[in-house]
Amino acid sequence: MFASKSLAAHAARGVIGLGTLAASALLARDLLWASIALLPVALVALRGCPMCWTVGLIQAVVARARGERPDGVCDDGGCAGGPAGRG
Repeated sequence: MFASKSLAAHAARGVIGLGTLAASALLARDLLWASIALLPVALVALRGCPMCWTVGLIQAVVARARGERPDGVCDDGGCAGGPAGRG
């Protein structure tokens, strides 16, 4: 649900998101407007909160270890876990 299609894409979003969060914290004392402007960039890159990104990272790593795609198995257009795959 939270994981990206590839581990590299997920890691890139993490570098951008966590980097902008760190920059926002460092700039908060001197340039408050820049700090506030960086927060939406971080939230978009992380797709919400840092915890959601962490859960997605764990899902991506587990899926890669199992040899699956992080978004589930959808070979014929119907996912095995969804309503279309149960019928």
